[in-house]
Order: sequence, then structure tokens, then C-alpha cells
Amino acid sequence: MNATFLKTPGVRMERLLPGPIERVWEHLTNTTLLAAWFGDKSSIEPRQGGAVRLLDGHIRGTVTQWHPPKLLTYTWNVFNPSDPPDTASAYPESYLTLALEPRGDNVLLVLNHLPVLERFEKQNAMGWHTFLDILTDALAGRKVRTRQEYSVENAARYGVDLNNLQR
Repeated sequence: MNATFLKTPGVRMERLLPGPIERVWEHLTNTTLLAAWFGDKSSIEPRQGGAVRLLDGHIRGTVTQWHPPKLLTYTWNVFNPSDPPDTASAYPESYLTLALEPRGDNVLLVLNHLPVLERFEKQNAMGWHTFLDILTDALAGRKVRTRQEYSVENAARYGVDLNNLQR
């Protein structure tokens, strides 16, 4: 028997953000600070093994790494918000990792999300670019627009048709 070498599609993004690192960490873990991204009824339990529930239950997962203020990883499972807790997701489980590193007065955020089904790569990149735009504006003290406004801009950037999203 021979091994099969997998090439896992995913998305990686880096963004330099206004610091300090503790403030950036707070915005990544306190869902009320980025309501335009996380939506209402969202939470991340602040501990390894903690429950993750975002976008009113559309995204559910478990914190796998909790190392404040430098590293957060959690599983990412997609559901219909009305699905009961014991429902299996129709999509493969993936992992979101957010790593922070001080850079003077700024903070480098490295975001990795994988695996991502190939048909979702552009949509995933559009979504995470939107997330980083919201995060950047919030940390810079600028008015945070609606998620939809950022999504329209980023859909054009990645060639995503918002009226015909992959399912």
C-alpha cells in the first residue's frame, strides 16, 4: 500500500493591524465588538474546548487552541441556523487559525482557513477579506459599514457573483 499525498485547498491572508496585540485579540474573541461580521447571537467560549457559535448558529465549532493574545484556532462547521445540535454538517469540517504577532505599534494577523472545498475558495477569500476589512476599520476607529457593503467590494475583487453563490 502506498501513501496518497493530499493537496488541501485553503485560504491564507495576512493583514497589518493597529495594535496593541491585546486589543486585536479582544476584537477576535469578543463577538460583540465585531457584530457586523459575527452577527447577533454569536459567542466564542474563552478556553480550549470552548463552544463556537457564530451568525446565529450558521457556523458552529470548538476552540482547539486558545493562547491569548497570540493564537486562536477553532473548528468551522456550516449548518442551517435551525438545525438541532446533533445534526451533522453537510460540509467537511475545517479549521480557522488566527495568529497574532506584534510589529512595533502594529500587529500582524495571519489567518489560515483549511480545508476549503475547491468550489468555495473564491467565496471563502471574499468572506475573509470582508472580515479583515471590518476588523481593520473597527481597530482604526473608522465607521464600520454593513457586512453587505464590504462583501460587494470584495466580490468584485475575487470574481464572485453574489446572486449565484456556490452551495
